[in-house]
Amino acid sequence: METPARRPLASRNSRLAQRIAAALARSSVTPNQISVLSIVFALAGTFALVRATPVSLLIAAVCIQLRLLCNLLDGMVAIEGGKQSAVGALYNEFPDRIADSVLLVALGYAALLPWLGWLAALLAALTAYVRATGGALGIAQDFRGPMAKPHRMAVLTVACIAGAAEMYWNDTRYALLAVAILIAAGSALTCVTRALAIARALRARG
Repeated sequence: METPARRPLASRNSRLAQRIAAALARSSVTPNQISVLSIVFALAGTFALVRATPVSLLIAAVCIQLRLLCNLLDGMVAIEGGKQSAVGALYNEFPDRIADSVLLVALGYAALLPWLGWLAALLAALTAYVRATGGALGIAQDFRGPMAKPHRMAVLTVACIAGAAEMYWNDTRYALLAVAILIAAGSALTCVTRALAIARALRARG
């Protein structure tokens, strides 16, 4: 079941994800608790990123994926599992913003350009703001990229793995720097594409 304010994800249809979500729905675990757990994994990934050793970067990659797994399961347990709550929408959004921000700020420090991490975090938050603004104006929320949350976390995961190999062999951080630039630039472009789509929808609506 999809809703206008719910990000379309192919992984939601995987048999494994459905089994895990069903098991969680039968347990005492709530979707909001799963959402909060995503912050825990993001913070663990943040510390691993800042440490920036080959092993810690691999740990960061795992933490990023666990954060995304929580983001997937909280909605599935809430919607498909019938465990929605009055404050579920808040828990669905705020942990995402926190997790994105701490991970991207940490990326900047790992790449030895802290300001670039802060910029990437700001622009990533702005993509969500533009999306939510469209929803507030009565337009179906727009999850398009090119650097939406799943895209950001995918390239960050790849950067951590590539960065671990690069650091092990050459003790350099070019992969981390390149991805920090890519995420910042891609997030800025995503803000533009979403804002233009909102403008077109408003004009069409008259």
